[in-house]
Amino acid sequence: MMKTTCTILAMAIWMPASLAFSPTSLTSRLPLSSFDFSLNAENGLNGLEEKKRVMVLGGDGFCGWPTSLYLSDRGHDVMIVDNLSRRKIDLDLGCDSLTPIASPETRVQAWKEVSGKEIQFHNVDVAKEYDLLVQLIKDFQPDSIVHFAEQRAAPYSMKTSKTKRYTVDNNVSGSNNLCCAVIDAEIDAHIVHLGTMGVYGYGTSGGEIPEGYIDVILPGGRESNILHPAYPGSVYHATKCLDALLWQFYQKNDQLRITDLHQGIVWGTNTPQTVLDERLVNRFDYDGDYGTVLNRFLMQGAMGVPLTVYGTGGQTRGFIHISDTARCIEIAINNPPAKGDRVEIFNQIAETRRVRDIAEMVAKLTGVEANFIPNPRQEAAENELDVSNRKFCNLGLDPITLDTGLFDEVTEIVKKYKHRCDPKKILPASFWNKKRAEECATLDPNSIELKDKEAVEP
Repeated sequence: MMKTTCTILAMAIWMPASLAFSPTSLTSRLPLSSFDFSLNAENGLNGLEEKKRVMVLGGDGFCGWPTSLYLSDRGHDVMIVDNLSRRKIDLDLGCDSLTPIASPETRVQAWKEVSGKEIQFHNVDVAKEYDLLVQLIKDFQPDSIVHFAEQRAAPYSMKTSKTKRYTVDNNVSGSNNLCCAVIDAEIDAHIVHLGTMGVYGYGTSGGEIPEGYIDVILPGGRESNILHPAYPGSVYHATKCLDALLWQFYQKNDQLRITDLHQGIVWGTNTPQTVLDERLVNRFDYDGDYGTVLNRFLMQGAMGVPLTVYGTGGQTRGFIHISDTARCIEIAINNPPAKGDRVEIFNQIAETRRVRDIAEMVAKLTGVEANFIPNPRQEAAENELDVSNRKFCNLGLDPITLDTGLFDEVTEIVKKYKHRCDPKKILPASFWNKKRAEECATLDPNSIELKDKEAVEP
C-alpha cells in the first residue's frame, strides 16, 4: 500500500522559524505544555502575507476552535460564529468531551489574556438565522469565511431518521445560506469550506484520487476534466457531496470565490495555542459516534480497553493532525482562486494508513490487544487508497505524520481526564442499516471495563 506524504518544499515561505512545526520538532517538545512557540510573528504574517478579516463558522468545534486560535495568533482578525449545536448533541448523547471545555465566552476571554488578541464570538445558527448571518457579514466585512458549521460525524448522521434529517437540514441549508448571504451582503469574500475525503468514496477511481477534478474520455473520444464522481458512504458524506454541487453552481452563476478542502480523519487534541491556558483546551471525543479512529484507539490503549477495530480493519483512510488542519486553512486563505475561476479543491491529508495497521501501532505502544468487532458501517471490508495532496505540498506544507512519539500528547490528555470517561459510550451505537444492527447485536456497552476502574467511579 502506498503512503501519501509531502516533500518538504520551501517551508519558510509561509512559516517563520519561530513557528516551525515538524514531526521532529514536535517530538522533541513533548509534552505539549512545554512548547516554546512564540505567539507573535514579527511583521504580522512573516512580512509576506497581509492581515485578513476571517469569519469562522463553527469556530467552537473540534477543528474550528484551534483553527480560530491559530489564525488569530498569526495576526488575522478573527470572528467566531457558532450555534453551539455540538455541545447540545453532547447532552443528547449523554457523553461529554473527555476534556472539560470552557464556554465560548470564557475561551475568547482567556485567549485575550494570554495573547493580547481579541476574537469576537456570536451565537448564530447559520442554517436558520439567515438575516443575522447577512448582517454579521455586512458588519464584519470578512476577506475570508471559513465554513466548519456542519454536523461532522458519519455515525451520528446514521443513528436515526431524526439525526439523518437533522444532518441534511443543517449542513445543506447552512452551505446554501452562506452562498446567498455573501451575495446579499454584496461582498467579495472567499469561502473556504471543510469537506471530506469521503466524497470520493474509497478507492473507486481505480488509481490515485486527484484533487477534486478528474480527466475523463467522453463518448466519441472527447477529452474532459470534470468534478470527480461522488460516492458517499453515509448521510454525512452525502451532504458534503451536495455541498460540492452547491459550490459549483454558485461559482458558475454568481462568480463566488470558493475553496473546498477534502480532509482526512483528524487526530490529536491540542495545538501550541490551546495548551497556553487550560481554558483554551480543545475538545476530545472518545465515543463511538464522534471519536475519530486514532484518537479512539489511543484513548482505549491508555485506559486498558481492547481496541475496537471494525470488521477486518482493512479500511484504508487518510489522516491529518489537528495542527495541520489549522495550517492548511491558512494556506487556503492566502491562496484564493481569482474571481471567475472554478472552485479550487485541495485534498487535505498527510498520509494514508490501514486501520488495522494503526491498531497494531497502538497495541504495541500500550500493550493492549486489538479486538475485531462486527462493523456497524455499510462499507467494503478492504480498500486501497492512493491520494494526491501535491497542492498543499507545493504551497509549503510539511505535514505531521503518524509517529508513536506523537501519540504521547493524546495519551497524556487521556490519563489526565480519564475520570471523566464513561466506558459505556466506547462501543459503536449507530448502525448503517438493520442488517448491520443485527450483526452488532452481541456488543454489550456494559461489558467495557477500564483498567483503572476506580478512576472513573464517583
